[in-house]
Amino acid sequence: MFSDKDSESGSQKDDARLPSLLALRCFEAAARYENFSRAAVELHLTHGAISRAVRLLEDELGVALFERRSRRVFLTEQGRTLVQAVSSGMELMRHAVGELRASARQERRWVLSCEPTLLMRWLIPRWPNFQHQHQDIDVHLVAGGGQFSFADGIDLAIRRDDFPWPDSYHVEPLFPERVGPVCRPDKAAWFSARKGGAPLKAGAPCLHTHTRPRAWQQWALAAGYSPFDAKGKVLEHFYFSLQAAVAGLGVAIGPWQLVRDDLESGVLVAPLGFVEDGSRYCLLSARQLPSDGPQASLLAWLRAMGR
Repeated sequence: MFSDKDSESGSQKDDARLPSLLALRCFEAAARYENFSRAAVELHLTHGAISRAVRLLEDELGVALFERRSRRVFLTEQGRTLVQAVSSGMELMRHAVGELRASARQERRWVLSCEPTLLMRWLIPRWPNFQHQHQDIDVHLVAGGGQFSFADGIDLAIRRDDFPWPDSYHVEPLFPERVGPVCRPDKAAWFSARKGGAPLKAGAPCLHTHTRPRAWQQWALAAGYSPFDAKGKVLEHFYFSLQAAVAGLGVAIGPWQLVRDDLESGVLVAPLGFVEDGSRYCLLSARQLPSDGPQASLLAWLRAMGR
């Protein structure tokens, strides 16, 4: 009687043993291109490494997988049979790995990208409320504006719809953008009391920003004011213009969500109120969000905080 370790070479057990995965990968790439050099480039190996892996595979299987002629290689009939099976198997593995990674992304912390000023002045001050309500949801907040790609590790993004995004992105509206002029309470005398004229008195300094250069014109149009000369300082970012208004340097166009805490605390006033400017903030995702679960909870919370 023979034990398993004493079994003869060439037994049914040996026939079922698979060659190394690395050798099969090298063979599959070489077969796809029928070129060892191109396979080497794809797999970040040398031409010699591909050649040796294929030769070892041929020796192990006992068949020629390539016909070598004039420095070129061509698949043999046995090679074509094997590459069909290897390609199918690798595609199944890629699909399974992709599903596992997608599942892992659902279980790991999410990355939520949010426009910087909205993140600083609206989302972060309210975030402890979300964490208290949903202690089992781990979200990493990052600042980002404008174009982005979900391939960069972003799971969800909050953006204002003032630029085009791919049709493949799933869009969930959060709240409309409402804007109005704001300043420090002791500077409220800068506002004009006259109806139908310019909203500010002559000489009142307007605060502008490079990121929304037409904010004053868009507000005047939405609020029903005639065009007027809105001279004043130009700052680099929207956040800076709001901080300048808090410092008493002038009157800024303040989106409601970005100044609502300052209005509530009395740091800023908005004598002319707020109007919708036609844009809105949205939650973007790579695919439609499930109707229940953690992401649905986050969406509902964001909408509730935006009221």
